Amino acid sequence: MTCPYCKNSDWFWKKIGRCKRCMDQLTVLSVLCWIVWWFLFKDDPKSIESIALLIAGFAFNGLLALHLWMRFVILPWRKRNGGKE
Repeated sequence: MTCPYCKNSDWFWKKIGRCKRCMDQLTVLSVLCWIVWWFLFKDDPKSIESIALLIAGFAFNGLLALHLWMRFVILPWRKRNGGKE
């Protein structure tokens, strides 16, 4: 990642929710993962490829949800209450 938050910050919680590029990448990866799973592996959900795509899809969605929660709920709440971002 080449954004200033991801490149210069070492701690995970200082990065999350601040990088639009990361959120864009997670959105694309999540959508692609679910589309590939739906068209290629939904008929055989017990295959290793299907399980790997399911786990990846849920991981991408979970991380994206955490990014969005921080971006639109936690960070504005901190800013409104006078806390440091």
